[in-house]
Amino acid sequence: MNEKFFDLKKEKQDRIINAALKAFALGGYMHASTDDIVKMAGISKGLIFHYFDTKLGLYQFVYDYSTRVILLEMTTGISKDVTDFFTIREQIEKTISLCMQQYPYIQLFMYRAEVENVPEAASAILQTRQSYERIMDGVLARGDITRFKDGANYELVSNVVDMTRRGILEKMFQEGVFQPEVYLEESLRYMDMMRKLSYN
Repeated sequence: MNEKFFDLKKEKQDRIINAALKAFALGGYMHASTDDIVKMAGISKGLIFHYFDTKLGLYQFVYDYSTRVILLEMTTGISKDVTDFFTIREQIEKTISLCMQQYPYIQLFMYRAEVENVPEAASAILQTRQSYERIMDGVLARGDITRFKDGANYELVSNVVDMTRRGILEKMFQEGVFQPEVYLEESLRYMDMMRKLSYN
């Protein structure tokens, strides 16, 4: 990408990033249209290609940018001293919610990128995605599992938490009622219930 993109006013940068996030989150790489992106961003099509060369370049940029935004928020939003299995997940959720206040489609885009099936797009983000997942796995691995009841499989519980938060997010966008603070409140409510069911 052309580093002069960052010379643009932050408001214009964010308009372009948010337009791309929305298009790629809703349509995946294949169906995301650069025409739709420039229309949502209120810019010329030539500007997209001036800064990112290709649609693939834009996709790779917004993925890299999204991981940086989330991980940067995590440095202050997730305490290294916390080891409770659910508290770590709650802090991650609060971090993601903060990111979504500025970039509403960022987490939906990250979910979509996990299952991206266009080979060139999946390949373009593979290295960054693997690095991001390693960091996230490392944070989650700090979770203390000794408080779980006998028979409460912590891996299954973790999967349920992940599927629940994803389901809440997708439902809110489908219904056109997405609000980061409402999403966070609902996600934490489910996590609190899972804690009560899983812990001794």
